[in-house]
Amino acid sequence: MTMKLLGKLIKVVENVLIVMFAIMAVLVFGNVVLRYGFNSGIVFSEEVSRFLFMWLTLIGALIVLREHGHLGVTSFVEKLGERGQRICRFLSDGLTFTCCVLLVHGTWKQVIIGMDDLAPVTGIPMGYIQSSLLFSGIGMVLVLGHSLWRQLTGRMPREELFPHAQSLPEEQKESNDSGEHA
Repeated sequence: MTMKLLGKLIKVVENVLIVMFAIMAVLVFGNVVLRYGFNSGIVFSEEVSRFLFMWLTLIGALIVLREHGHLGVTSFVEKLGERGQRICRFLSDGLTFTCCVLLVHGTWKQVIIGMDDLAPVTGIPMGYIQSSLLFSGIGMVLVLGHSLWRQLTGRMPREELFPHAQSLPEEQKESNDSGEHA
């Protein structure tokens, strides 16, 4: 039940990202056409585009984290047995989790301070803009916390230990298994 709800929530977030990108593209393109074609422009276009870009980047990073799409070097980890892979995954998720908790803590302080600071053109409180990092950081803490919980309870299958584990050749999987018991 919760996986279906999570899937629907992610679909909504992806659609919001699409709408944000479309608005940003229209603002930037419209501003370019107006500046070069008519020597005028949309006053708030640059500022709003920058704010939308921040939200797009940070929410996109959250979605990519959930789907294990970030770059990673697995040449060492793939040579380890299952136990070594589990240790590496746990350390990686644990360190990233700790960094994200610190990020959320610091960002929360900045959001509070930023509520009194207004953007020069639109007058939007900067705390709203900075909350994109807060939103993304909280989401990352939840994703990583869930991953750590699955690892601690033994619910994470070997195929999920590193992003390309499912693409290993059979000989490599077997040698990793046999190396584990030696």
